[in-house]
Amino acid sequence: MSERVRHRRRTVLATLVSLAAATLLASAPPASAADTWTEVGSDRADPLTESQGLASVEVPANAANRYTGIGTIPGGLSSRGWNHVGDPDASYDGHYIEPYQRDSGTTKMFRVQSPGGGWSEYVHTLGSGEALNNSWAAVSPDGQWMLSGEWGTMNRLLVFPTPGVNPSTSPSANLPQVSTVRLDHDVRDVQGCDFSGPTRLLCSSDDPAGSLFGITKPLLQIDLSAEPNGASDVTGRVTALRQLPLRSSCSGTFEAEGIDYDRRTSTLRVIVVSPGFCVLTDSKTYRFNRS
Repeated sequence: MSERVRHRRRTVLATLVSLAAATLLASAPPASAADTWTEVGSDRADPLTESQGLASVEVPANAANRYTGIGTIPGGLSSRGWNHVGDPDASYDGHYIEPYQRDSGTTKMFRVQSPGGGWSEYVHTLGSGEALNNSWAAVSPDGQWMLSGEWGTMNRLLVFPTPGVNPSTSPSANLPQVSTVRLDHDVRDVQGCDFSGPTRLLCSSDDPAGSLFGITKPLLQIDLSAEPNGASDVTGRVTALRQLPLRSSCSGTFEAEGIDYDRRTSTLRVIVVSPGFCVLTDSKTYRFNRS
């Protein structure tokens, strides 16, 4: 066989290998690819009842979206010191969960409404080094695990059995942290997260500095190495997708708040509170579609 023929065969073989690799890459699911979210509309966010968080509820059918704000805290809870409610979430079987914190102490609380309408309180005693803040709750698609986060600059998310859903939980027992999501990149002042798939979270960050990702108030995507299972830690790959909308008739500091992903419509919603007096007039819940 001549050297020219050998060279031609090597060239053909290399081309075939390259084409095969390209085909495999093209057909592989983009598990770690970042989505693009385009703003498609907005609604006024009431400063008293829609300024902290929001959740879409699938059960019962045609249930209204839920919101939290200082005006939604029951008097009985406030009188016991639970004076801050964060971004809620709802499991796919209809349990609705609100995260609460107070100004001092060693506990945080998750208030759960069952699909039948009854309320229960699940208290968590802080672990070593755990921050008091209880800004949000995000229930995994299988319903068994709930993620939560801490304020400030953090490199982790906390994993709990979902109160009221996971059979290991009880209002009369401490709600334990069972594992951790270890983030590959620091995040700051996360106000809410929601699952958009079994291993993907979308999160709203109120980061005022912009030094972590080059933008303030980013929409974050966190891709988990595996579904949370409560038995072992998983890692989370953090990507900043875009800056959240910062538009108002007033100038000053905006506050990014809670987030919700409605899997029925594939709509993402995020609350952004306007600065100064305009908190009363043009705070918005922004809607986004994946593009």
